[in-house]
Amino acid sequence: QHSLHPHLPQPILRLFEAILDRPQALLSGEHTRQIAVATPTTGGLMKFVAVTLTCLNCRTPLKAGQSTVCDHCRKDESEVCRRTVDQVSALQTQFNRLWSQCQRCQGSLHQEVLCTSRDCPIFYRRRKAHKDLVEAQKTLERFTSW
Repeated sequence: QHSLHPHLPQPILRLFEAILDRPQALLSGEHTRQIAVATPTTGGLMKFVAVTLTCLNCRTPLKAGQSTVCDHCRKDESEVCRRTVDQVSALQTQFNRLWSQCQRCQGSLHQEVLCTSRDCPIFYRRRKAHKDLVEAQKTLERFTSW
């Protein structure tokens, strides 16, 4: 630990500064003292596990026929929908700004971005923003029966 400690933090911080708000949190805290065992997603008992939707407000498992919030949070459903729409809007704005910045770097605002530069911090931010946007849009689609 002592021989690696002076050499590892700077490259790690440089990689994650584009993705995380506080990359210093990666190097210290309670999570650095625990060993996490990955749970299997396929094979064994996972064939018998069913994925269930959870309430978007309190995260309790939803009953069959419910797609957004549980019975207890039904009164707050419009607020949950508004928060989800706001989140999707913010992520779209962030992704569009990063996309435009990549287009300007590429030199063309009318063509698709073909950048695969692994050294560019905007590349990773744009990829993460796209992933978060797709996930938020899937959450928003749960409100279609609403």
